[in-house]
Amino acid sequence: MTDAVLASDATTIGSADAAWWRQAAVYQIYPRSFADANGDGLGDIRGVVDKADYLAELGIDAVWLSPFYPSELADGGYDVADYRDVDPRLGTLSDFDDMIAALHGRGIRVIVDIVPNHSSNRHALFQAALAAGKGSPERDRYIFRDGLGENGERPPADWQSVFGGPAWEPVGDGQWYFHHFATEQPDFNWDNPDVHAEFLETLRFWSDRGVDGFRIDVAHALAKDLPEVLPSQAELDAMDTTTGRHPLFDRDEVHEIYREWRRVFDEYDPPRIAVAEAWVATPERRARYATAEGLGQAFNFDLLEADFDAAQFRHIVTVNLAQSAATGSSSTWVLSNHDVVRHATRYGLAPRDGSTAKQGSAWIIAGAPADQVDLARGGRRALAASLFLLGLPGSAYLYQGEELGLHEVGDIAPEDRQDPAFFRGADPERDGLGRDGCRVPLPWERGGSSYGFGAAGAHLPQPAWFARYTVEEEAADPASSLSVYRHALALRRALQTAETLEWIETGRDDVLRFARPNGWQVVTNFGEEPFPLEPGATVVLGALEGGAVAGESTVWLRD
Repeated sequence: MTDAVLASDATTIGSADAAWWRQAAVYQIYPRSFADANGDGLGDIRGVVDKADYLAELGIDAVWLSPFYPSELADGGYDVADYRDVDPRLGTLSDFDDMIAALHGRGIRVIVDIVPNHSSNRHALFQAALAAGKGSPERDRYIFRDGLGENGERPPADWQSVFGGPAWEPVGDGQWYFHHFATEQPDFNWDNPDVHAEFLETLRFWSDRGVDGFRIDVAHALAKDLPEVLPSQAELDAMDTTTGRHPLFDRDEVHEIYREWRRVFDEYDPPRIAVAEAWVATPERRARYATAEGLGQAFNFDLLEADFDAAQFRHIVTVNLAQSAATGSSSTWVLSNHDVVRHATRYGLAPRDGSTAKQGSAWIIAGAPADQVDLARGGRRALAASLFLLGLPGSAYLYQGEELGLHEVGDIAPEDRQDPAFFRGADPERDGLGRDGCRVPLPWERGGSSYGFGAAGAHLPQPAWFARYTVEEEAADPASSLSVYRHALALRRALQTAETLEWIETGRDDVLRFARPNGWQVVTNFGEEPFPLEPGATVVLGALEGGAVAGESTVWLRD
């Protein structure tokens, strides 16, 4: 039985698989930290090509590639200087085409990041805006305002950027531009038709090269409505974000943009897919991004924000499956990504006890000193949560290195850090450490200057303990995190039938059990005491201890 399940019948990409995204396992690659083929210390597109077999062996359905565009790296590549090219440090368009061919040839689709809320200040459109001056059509493509005071010497408002410091930057002629993120990331004016045209051309450019879909960065922030007299930061913070009328976030008219994009996606066979990164106030607001007339899918970060807690997990799954059924979309499940502390470390910290992160923030839990993290417990819980997630209906988004059980790298020296969140003011929710700790280059081999990442070392320092988490080490161990992920992803293909589940009562508040329609069951013990199974239960993933599911572990069963 197991051998038949492990066999993959996905070897090519075809138009008959238009619904592939609904229950796909998608692996996020942060290109600069994945694999370095040319030995300059920075991961590159050729590195992805070189690891195509690894990705195929892992058993994923698609790769999501974080920004690889020309960039000054003011924000890890999310400051894009050219949306239709590859950063020369990461390769060429020809390398990109080779990567598409290598992944498609192995049955792996490709999703790329699109960053439409803002560009780099080095982008040609922004440079033209600076050169053209006040009142020009070029400036209208971005959000410029006259400053306050006799000569415009004061900012239009006291707004603060996400990365700390003022959100308005002077340009020397009495005007200021708005940047929700770093100073080097001016926000586009989406009331301008030129901006619409720029991104429609970009979507077609990558779709024509064979890209299968798009992840939309900050999808909730494109549409803005700024009155002549701007509110203060305190007034902004007090505004209701559930009405669709907030000046900056989750405005109802943003969906007009995505309906326009959907028409482009549907020009292709199969239609290109999209998933929104939308940090919004309610599940109902998030569902608006996931309609068939819009982007089709929106990230659900609820599990990512939850403690390792059975009641929280059950409530989140129940609510989100109902939401997906109502919209006709499919749920997305996420535990880690490039913006948050890895879940192996989060689960080794004290629980958050239901506290919520600041609205719109992607940094859910701050780094912590090593003596505050129970690494063994965090790793154990992380694997249990991942196996629970992989058994759910819907699509699973995995972050590079989580399959190895990697923890956050917390002890990076200040002079080695790169994230603007570190340099531009400490936020108590992330202890000022920023996101570098989850972006440290992956360890591939036991030895060498960078554990096989590349010949010239790694652009962020790797700790000595990485030696215990290398692909080489774990591939040889059938009980390793990597081996368990590979087994789970192979078995998961048999689960992807009806997008439903049925909860089975366990008699314990700390144990969840659910059944999928085709005879599979998933049992997760969130507590510490073993949970006995009925005699004769057939375990196909995980292991029992004395006929019981051990504490903080997951098993999969089959009839």
